[in-house]
Amino acid sequence: MSGRTGILLGLAICFASLPATARLRVVGTLPDFAAIATEIGGDRVHAESLIRGTQDPHYVDAKPSMILRVNRADLLICIGMGLEDGWLPVLMTQSRNGEIQVGQPGYLDASTVIAPMEVPVNPDRTMGDVHGAGNPHYYTSPREMFQVAEAIYRRLVQLDPEGRRHYETGWKAFEQKYREKMTSWKSRLSSFEGFRVIVYHESWIYMLEWSGLKKVGALEPVPGIPPNPRHVTKVLNKVRELDVGFVIQEIYHPTNLSKIFATKAKARLVILPSMVGAEPAIKTISDKFDRIIKLLTEAG
Repeated sequence: MSGRTGILLGLAICFASLPATARLRVVGTLPDFAAIATEIGGDRVHAESLIRGTQDPHYVDAKPSMILRVNRADLLICIGMGLEDGWLPVLMTQSRNGEIQVGQPGYLDASTVIAPMEVPVNPDRTMGDVHGAGNPHYYTSPREMFQVAEAIYRRLVQLDPEGRRHYETGWKAFEQKYREKMTSWKSRLSSFEGFRVIVYHESWIYMLEWSGLKKVGALEPVPGIPPNPRHVTKVLNKVRELDVGFVIQEIYHPTNLSKIFATKAKARLVILPSMVGAEPAIKTISDKFDRIIKLLTEAG
């Protein structure tokens, strides 16, 4: 960063730090977190996300505009479990915001409220992009995101106690609607219990466990390493007799090998929105899971 750019950024931070009309500024690394805060907090919060729903959260460029958002934040909500380690720490350091550092009330690691899955015993580089604290893609599951939503509600109350009644009202409305949605989603997927699926990246373990679908392989040879023809052929030979129903992946992964694999395995390739904003109509996490369930049931 040049000296002139640094001065301009410093001035921008100073002006951005002036009092705003919104009571609480919430910044989520994930658009889902911002959507939840908005739904529960209403006009008492101004919530925004550091990444878009069409991006791979593993690979994000830390930009000056992101530093400004983190500087203004009263609450920073992150995925945790090491997923953002390549880009979030530098934003937190350069933001000069002591309120959102680790251990402060303005910092919420959403992974601390869920039960982690796939926690490696002795992780090493040969295992690919694995995380020592477990698989961080819990945001693909309705159950885990309900737990996260409750944690966000409680943190909003902690940071803005004067708004307790407002947040309680927002939370009760969210909770009632979301519980009804989860019952409906589960019911619609009940006929798919035990359905065999192949994943592209290890992003869906929480969703599969909740829904009753069964993963029997992955197109990536190890997490974070792109599929190659040799590995894809090996997986195909392994699952050819297993009657695989779906090949599922996020929208930001390429589909060339996925399409070939799905055709040869006589399965349906289903490209799922893993985050809010992955498609223009997905504004809330309920929208996201509505869309996921719709895509799976229609493909089946």
